[in-house]
Amino acid sequence: MCSVCYKGYVYDSQADFDGVQVVSQSGHNIVFVNFNYRVGIFGFLASEKIRENGDLNVGLLDQRKLLSWVKQNIAQFGGDPDHVVIHGASAGAGSVALHLAAYGGKPPDSLFVAAISESLFFPAQPFLQEVEWQFDMVAGLLGCNTTGVDQLACLRGQPMLFLQALNVAAPFPGRRDNPLFFWTPCVDDTLIQDLPYSLYEAKDFLPVPVMFGTCTDEGSIFVSPLTATQLEFTNFFQNNFPDLTSTDVANILDHYPQIAPAFTIPVTGPWYPTLSKAYGDSTFTCPSINLLRHITARSVAGANHLDYSNKIFAYRYNVQAPENTISGLGVPHVFDAAAIFGPSSLPGSSLSYFGTGPGGNAPIVPILMDYYISFIRTLDPNVYAAPGAPVWHPWRDGTRLKIETGNTTMETVMTQDLERCVFWETLATQMRQ
Repeated sequence: MCSVCYKGYVYDSQADFDGVQVVSQSGHNIVFVNFNYRVGIFGFLASEKIRENGDLNVGLLDQRKLLSWVKQNIAQFGGDPDHVVIHGASAGAGSVALHLAAYGGKPPDSLFVAAISESLFFPAQPFLQEVEWQFDMVAGLLGCNTTGVDQLACLRGQPMLFLQALNVAAPFPGRRDNPLFFWTPCVDDTLIQDLPYSLYEAKDFLPVPVMFGTCTDEGSIFVSPLTATQLEFTNFFQNNFPDLTSTDVANILDHYPQIAPAFTIPVTGPWYPTLSKAYGDSTFTCPSINLLRHITARSVAGANHLDYSNKIFAYRYNVQAPENTISGLGVPHVFDAAAIFGPSSLPGSSLSYFGTGPGGNAPIVPILMDYYISFIRTLDPNVYAAPGAPVWHPWRDGTRLKIETGNTTMETVMTQDLERCVFWETLATQMRQ
């Protein structure tokens, strides 16, 4: 199992967390590989000048280099080079989706046999020509835009600390406030040959078994709890997806009428629940659901693959923790990570994961962990499922496992939620997803 992490392609997410518990739980039947890759300005600064004398999307290429190394060397550690399963959380899950569609689904090398996506992340991922201004901005701030100066050579000659100082966000052209995620992969016509949704719509991705999971309240940690007005809602979306028009945002509002806050304490802005839901759907939940739909459509037997429709699995993580409920976060982004790898493996894990009494979530840890281990070992989460765990049925037409302490069961995605996800995909071009 190779695990890809990192926050928004920008921040260090401590990718060296301990995998001992999950390996031990597997009976030492898996080898766990975690790794670092370049992020931010070092991983995703892009320009035609870089393409002419270097590589684009080097953060993703770092990942593929690691996967190639695993393929060549994992047998020396007791692993099977012909049974590599990749896993990613958040931007790592976005990376997984991009690797599935890398080189238009026709990569020069076979690096993995299955993929797991935990909270799939689709920020704006623009075309190369649309991010030239970022390169020019960095070059200008470092004095590399003087006439006659080789800008790329000048940048390469800068001290790393100078570049790191510019590893920050700035407003997109025509917008006033910073986006949440400024440095992201771009469409480079080689590794990433089109917008992600377009690649999946065209079936330009690898036909392999997959597991996709999301948390119930994916957007809650990303938007301001003080969001008070519809104008703030509009500005947030246009600051993060600058090609959305006023008409586009009006259509978003039609699909997301204002939701009343669930609690009076903590005090939140009246538009916080609505923005949290809409952003969570647009950027995390619906990319997962929409890709599951496209993967399922291709899963029937084809010229180059067998029918694998029974190897497509999805879950919604709905495990409540007192501190998240009190703070109004619900079940936030990647809250399932502590159950997947064990709470002792992730610093800052919820104390609820260590408790077995009322409000304790310790019982859910072996259930989710064993499902993951089983999928990694057999490409089926049921073979080595925990004793008493319910049978996990394939996705097919919208069936997923609801994972909840004391109440894990299959559920069907609501029609309204499926329709909203279809709506978000109609905005894929404007949102560069």
